[in-house]
Order: sequence, then C-alpha cells, then structure tokens
Amino acid sequence: MVKKISILAGQDKTAKPEKIKTLEVEAGEILTVVGPTGSGKTQLISDIEQYAQGETPSRRRVLINNIAAVDYDDNSSLRHLTAEVSQNMNFVIDMSVEEFLLMHAQIREIQNPGRVIKEVIKVTNELAGEPISSQDNITVLSGGQSRALMVADVALISNAPVVLIDEVENAGINRMQAMSFLAGQGKVVIVATHDPMLSLMSDRRIVMKNGGMFKLQKTTRQEKMILGQLINIDKKMSVLRDSIREGKSLNEKILQEGVIV
Repeated sequence: MVKKISILAGQDKTAKPEKIKTLEVEAGEILTVVGPTGSGKTQLISDIEQYAQGETPSRRRVLINNIAAVDYDDNSSLRHLTAEVSQNMNFVIDMSVEEFLLMHAQIREIQNPGRVIKEVIKVTNELAGEPISSQDNITVLSGGQSRALMVADVALISNAPVVLIDEVENAGINRMQAMSFLAGQGKVVIVATHDPMLSLMSDRRIVMKNGGMFKLQKTTRQEKMILGQLINIDKKMSVLRDSIREGKSLNEKILQEGVIV
C-alpha cells in the first residue's frame, strides 16, 4: 500500500526554513534520525505519525505516495498505516500474551491466528534477552520483553507499512536484529537514535539541529567498515554482560573473549 512517504520542509525552532526541503523514504528502507537531545528527533517522528499538514510546531507536511492524508478517500484506513515502538512502553491490560495477541489478530482479521501467534512469540524470543511464553501475563513482562513483543507484533500482526522507532538502544532487545527484521518485511522504518551502530546501519541518516532537518547524510563505504568493527565489539561486550548476568566471575579468558583492551 505504501511505496514511500515524503516529509516536506517546515521550520526550525526559530521559525527559519529547514535546510532539507523534501525527505523521501521508500518501503524496505531504514532511515535513521540523529542529533543531540532537544534537536527535534521526536518531533519529526510525531509529525510522521500524525500525518502532519502544517498544523504542528514544525509546520511540516507529510505525504503518502505523494498524496496528503486529508486527500485520501478512505481516511479510516490511515489509522493502520503507522506503528510506533518507543522506550516507554508498558502494558496495563490484565491478560496473557496469547490472549492479547489473539485479540489483536482478530481485530486485524488475520487468517490462521494460531500460527501467526506462535511466530510472533518465536520472533519475540529471538529479540529479547529472557524468553517469554504464551501464558505469561503481559503485565509482568519486563521493558525489554514488552518492546520485543511489540516489534514482533508490528511486523506480523499490525502489518503497518510505516514503523516509527524512538530511541530503543537501551530497551533491552537485540536492536540490530530488530531493525533488519522490520526492513526485511518491506516496511518504511524510521529510527530516532543516539546509537552509532543503528545510525550506520542505515544507508542514509537525517541530521536534526535546532528543531529542523539540517542535513541528509549518506553512509559511506568506510563507515560500513567501521560498523562491522562496532558490531564485533558489541558482541564481545555481550559476552561480558551475559557472564555477569549469569553470576559468573570474570577472569582473563572471559575478558579476552569479551572486549579488546
């Protein structure tokens, strides 16, 4: 349904026109949004989520397949075009994981919901550090488990073609695998992040400054090589992290397996 979305320039916090006049993101692409705290990353995510048409502080406009949301004949379908995953996600409804997923699958009119629910739990456990079961109550899931579940749900049940992710680097999930999985589903994936690995994982990143889209940066070949090195370091750090979590005492062998010093 969604081949691309376009963000048309508005203004920064001082009402000056944004440097980037048009930003287009196509299906299957990961675009990262970078910049210091307060630079406008979350506002950009919010503008896309609500299909802004000049009414937000940024004055941006968002097009879907070159058409403004207000010009779509069936505006009710727009509710299902975007899904957001953020660090601050907690469930308050009292039911099991299976009951929650079944309810959502029925709302989305998913065929063979039992099979899809099993796949959602499988993907969740690939992304989360601690596995969950279908009978776990969703209110007792950790923050990382909740976000892993929502990533899997967004990909397989919500089936929203546009996925917005706001700073999940400290969310306790395998973030690189999550991004690859979502992009592999043919979705538009836009990620606001401070994580250098996530930033370099995308082919392009939009740099925010003073509330405005300031610069569109392409990821260079050298940066991709640096990404490979960062991934190796991150894997080594995971060895140390898991050893500590499992109650092991660190020794020289684990240190050599863990990080390069």
